[in-house]
Amino acid sequence: MRILFLTYQGDMAGSTNSIAFLCRGLAKRGHQVYLGIRKESLLWQLVEDSNVVRVPMSFGGKFDLNNWKQIRDVVRQHRIELINAQSSHDRYTSIFANKFFGLGTKIVHTRRQMPLSLGGPVQRFLYNHWTDGIVAVSRQVKEELVKLGFNEANIKVIHNGTPTEKYAHIDMHKTEALRSKFAISENDFVLGCVSRIKNQIQIIKALAHVEQPVKMIFCGIEATEEMKEIIAGYRAAHQVFFEGHVEGDNILPYYKLFDAKILASTMEGLSQSLLEAMALKVPVIATAYAGNLDLIEDRENGLLFEDGDIEKIAELIQRVRSDQSLRNTLIANGKITALQKFNIDRTIANYEEYFQSLVTEN
Repeated sequence: MRILFLTYQGDMAGSTNSIAFLCRGLAKRGHQVYLGIRKESLLWQLVEDSNVVRVPMSFGGKFDLNNWKQIRDVVRQHRIELINAQSSHDRYTSIFANKFFGLGTKIVHTRRQMPLSLGGPVQRFLYNHWTDGIVAVSRQVKEELVKLGFNEANIKVIHNGTPTEKYAHIDMHKTEALRSKFAISENDFVLGCVSRIKNQIQIIKALAHVEQPVKMIFCGIEATEEMKEIIAGYRAAHQVFFEGHVEGDNILPYYKLFDAKILASTMEGLSQSLLEAMALKVPVIATAYAGNLDLIEDRENGLLFEDGDIEKIAELIQRVRSDQSLRNTLIANGKITALQKFNIDRTIANYEEYFQSLVTEN
């Protein structure tokens, strides 16, 4: 197959790595894979030593005629059979370029996050009539799309995956440097959160109900004034650190510090950070919502709480800290879940099969 991937983002750690492994995997399987991205994006670097052909593109908005022409030129020059748009901007540009220039290529969109809203009848028309399929990364994403009026028969669930080799060469020198930075001792309990701003305030509030001191490390955000105010009122001697944005694979050494990982998001289609934690034998606590429900079976490979249940979050933090038998279960089953059930090779094979079915249909 001749496939063009489009993404104007390319700098969001979880989705960026997913797209990189997907492109590289399909290219390794013998398909001709082209990737339209900005040259300054992280994704440009992540595929530079592969068989993926990088195509520099500019992105000026949904109605950027220059971007439409760039898509047109790649499709015609390389006889592209299918375009997979990986971010919201590209869903429009791929549709409009295909129709405006009469390219006749298949159009598939990937939805990586829960759809909070998706416009009105015009957008539903574009998705239901001018595209050939939508990939939803979890059952919950599909269900929400259907509720919004999108054609159920047009939506294929293909779970995100994570690669085994990603975890083979973690820089433990960086981990030790971080351990020293945060002055982590053998008796400390370290709770980690790896995410952009997504309901971390619930975790901050929950720590006020946790009696034993916790070292809490947030990767991906800076403290807000509301967070600072809550932290200042803690009775327990918690230490809370905000690391801001952490580049690419530099995040993996942090997981080696964590005794547990928590995610309070209701946006995740299927969380890469939860997969990373599980693969690295870190017990996970997450919202019983969205793709977390596809990934986590409560008390088997992770712990779930209802969105907004602050006291439950606190209870689970204390439980995963004190119950060694439970920790052992979550660690063992979590690793199997991440590296076997949600292995990236399955994701790549499922995309390959789905794309092939669309390309070969009449």
